[in-house]
Amino acid sequence: MDPMLILVLIAVFFVLIISNIHIVTQAHAFVVERLGAFHTVWPTGLHLKIPFLDKVVKRISLMEQVVDFPPQPVITKDNVKMQIDTVVFYQITDCKLFTYGVQNPMAAIENLTATTLRNIIGELELDSTLTSRDIINTKMRTILDEATDSWGIKVNRVELKNIMPPKEIQDAMEKQMKAERERRESILKAEGEKNSAILVAEGRKQAMILEAEAEKESQILRADAEREAMIRRAEGEAEAILKVQEATALGIQKINEANPSQAVLTIKSLEAFERAADGKANKIIIPSSIQGVAGLAASVAEVLKADETAK
Repeated sequence: MDPMLILVLIAVFFVLIISNIHIVTQAHAFVVERLGAFHTVWPTGLHLKIPFLDKVVKRISLMEQVVDFPPQPVITKDNVKMQIDTVVFYQITDCKLFTYGVQNPMAAIENLTATTLRNIIGELELDSTLTSRDIINTKMRTILDEATDSWGIKVNRVELKNIMPPKEIQDAMEKQMKAERERRESILKAEGEKNSAILVAEGRKQAMILEAEAEKESQILRADAEREAMIRRAEGEAEAILKVQEATALGIQKINEANPSQAVLTIKSLEAFERAADGKANKIIIPSSIQGVAGLAASVAEVLKADETAK
């Protein structure tokens, strides 16, 4: 055999071998058919395809994917027409079902999403549609996930990306929101004025209470000072009386120690009555024990006066 032919055959063989070696990267899978029928799914790694028998019919990504569908026209329960666009997060879980379950999976998901969205929005009014996004998302995800199980697709999440009501509805909503903001502003202003008036009244009340407390404390301090003064004055008077009594007692003691005669005592008594008579009293009662002595003193005084006249 011609050596050149052998080299050509060897070269062709190596080319065939190399061309039928496939490397499946991470998070990907290849669907392989043999003689036109499903054969296997190649996972991540190195694989060799039999020439002319095996065929890679689909390369599939196993990562979570996002598809953004254009806005869909829907009509609410109260006959308001609007546009809603949705975003679907899905992941392929069965490569065989994804390849042979439906002709065009993305078109099928888009049509199913639009139909489901119309059915759900048709049961809600406009206000409920605008305020119930979470409920709508949950219902759509549940319905789509159940419907796409037979296609080897798992719907992880569905989001309403944008809700676009008609222009006149948007204008009415803006006016309503403006009126609501003005109402809230009026309420906040009224509450602020109310709180301010309450605070002013509370301040006046506290000022009156503090003023009354200060007056009370002043009166208490004044009363305490007057009481203290009265106590000190009484103590001074008592001490003065005590001093007078002590002096009187000391004088009596001195008199007793001197042992005065009856005549001296009588004269001292007369002097005491003389001092008493020197006041403003109208009457002076003289004890009978010293009346005789008083008469004797008067007689002696008259005799002495007569002698001085005679001379």
